[in-house]
Amino acid sequence: MAEALTQTKASRARRTKRATAWRNLKKAPLSAWFGIIVLTIYVVLAVFAPVFAPYGEAEVVGDAYLPWEAPFYLGTDQLGRDMLTRMIFAARNSMGIAFAATMFSFLTGGVLGIMASILRGWFDQAVSRFIDALMAIPSLIFALMMLSILGSTAINLIIVIGVVDATRVFRLTRAVSMNVVSLDFVEAARLRGEKVGWVVFREIVPNIMPPLVTEFGLRYCFVFLTISALSFLGLGMQPPTADWGLMVKENATLITYGDVTPLLPAGAIALLTIAINFVVDWFLHKTSGLRDGQ
Repeated sequence: MAEALTQTKASRARRTKRATAWRNLKKAPLSAWFGIIVLTIYVVLAVFAPVFAPYGEAEVVGDAYLPWEAPFYLGTDQLGRDMLTRMIFAARNSMGIAFAATMFSFLTGGVLGIMASILRGWFDQAVSRFIDALMAIPSLIFALMMLSILGSTAINLIIVIGVVDATRVFRLTRAVSMNVVSLDFVEAARLRGEKVGWVVFREIVPNIMPPLVTEFGLRYCFVFLTISALSFLGLGMQPPTADWGLMVKENATLITYGDVTPLLPAGAIALLTIAINFVVDWFLHKTSGLRDGQ
């Protein structure tokens, strides 16, 4: 009987949370809705790229630089590959690599930041000084140097960019965790004899999630732009893999002839960045406790 009552309460709590989330979503401003819709379209195209793309990712389907007309609605690139197909597959590659790199940076920097706030002492000092040394190196130069040594593979991109961005994640996580660790309810949990894992996942992490989620969105934008910049410089995604930054480089010569084809991948990068920032701004506003003006 008690178990059934507990399950009923849990079910009601889940329904209440879903109803609250839906009410908040309905009250979202137009900018947030614009960002959500754009992100949804991007994610759907990325996940189902082989379904929506009319041709293969590296398939040569015609002559080079064909105009925008059927069946090549965005023309062809310098090798005769369909630009629309390349744009769709680039969404999967660019967004996927950026998401993996951002997750790696948050797992690395977040864990170290929380550990530093709890352990303090020599561990905090050692990790903080190491992070300071890494942050003193310009991130793009560091990435270019490491990728030149290790090679421009997808795994190396994820690791190198993840390490570079983990420094920023560490500083933020450590700062917000320090504020929570010093609060009374965390001290009370320690005095009750709760283990470190319980304190971290039940007391610290839930209270630092809003700033971390906001930072994740912003960090994802920076990672995404960094990968595009590296691809444009020739040290990011490598041919024949489709990538928006690489596509700008490959078709840049068309600009001299008044063809806007190279602006398509650049526009896709800009639109995704704007959409993410709209969603992040709305989320930050909701979690900050500010009220909309009447």
